[in-house]
Amino acid sequence: MSEAKTYDIAAVLNALPHRYPLLLVDRVASLEIGEEIRAIKAVSFNEQFFQGHFPGRPIMPGVLQIEALAQAAAILAIETLELAGSGKLVYFMAIEGAKFRAPVEPGWLLELNVGFVQKRARVCKFWGKASVGGTVTCEVQFTAMIADPPAEA
Repeated sequence: MSEAKTYDIAAVLNALPHRYPLLLVDRVASLEIGEEIRAIKAVSFNEQFFQGHFPGRPIMPGVLQIEALAQAAAILAIETLELAGSGKLVYFMAIEGAKFRAPVEPGWLLELNVGFVQKRARVCKFWGKASVGGTVTCEVQFTAMIADPPAEA
């Protein structure tokens, strides 16, 4: 097994097409090509979604936890399949068995752990688990397709 890679924010921006306000991976703590990734999302009170979810009791929406896991999975897939710089995008195809276990609040570090269930050249299936300080907040399996970006209209 090769040594795990780490990514700072500049490397994350290079790996993903997402940008503010929808970039939900701040750094990669470890990436084991072909196996799994551990990434971090620093949850800040300044996030736009906290304005409405919920005023007076800010909670990170569960669907955004899944999106953060998917972005970590996209980095894992692109690196594993050696597609960095190819312009390929990773698209959701299915979300299965999503379970939300605990709320995520501003000021917390959301740990994103994602691994392969199955990998093929164009379609990959992943398991994902988000947690804060060892407490699982979200678990999910999802499938994604690697494809070219849509043609410009």
